[in-house]
Amino acid sequence: MRQQLTGNAGLYHVARELSRRGWHVMPTVRNARGADLYAASNDELRVLPIQSKALSKRAPVPLGGSLDRLCSHWWIITINANTATPKCYVLTLSEVKTAAHRGVNAAGTVSYWLQPKSYALPEYEEAWERLGSPVDGVEALGGQ
Repeated sequence: MRQQLTGNAGLYHVARELSRRGWHVMPTVRNARGADLYAASNDELRVLPIQSKALSKRAPVPLGGSLDRLCSHWWIITINANTATPKCYVLTLSEVKTAAHRGVNAAGTVSYWLQPKSYALPEYEEAWERLGSPVDGVEALGGQ
């Protein structure tokens, strides 16, 4: 239950931050595969699929058993999501996949993680400008 509350706190913090910057934000159905949020520009010509990962503290981000299943172009990792001072890191899918750590447990099951040393970097911290502008005609950095 606490994990779900952390996820919700992070998701709605990201939605708030995007809205403050002029994006029209639409949460998706929870626990569905794919994006957790879509951010649309004023003219609706640009729509950004965003995967939100929220953590109660600085910790590894679980990515599952296959990097091929990851699909949202933008990833926003929120740490300290349950506090008054959450912090967000904005990454592309390519950056997440490149930095993913592969682990194998005793049973031979493979899982992937994103370690804090790979996402908690100055170039990603509160780097909302990486998404581009929601104003008509301005392209996002990192491609779509």
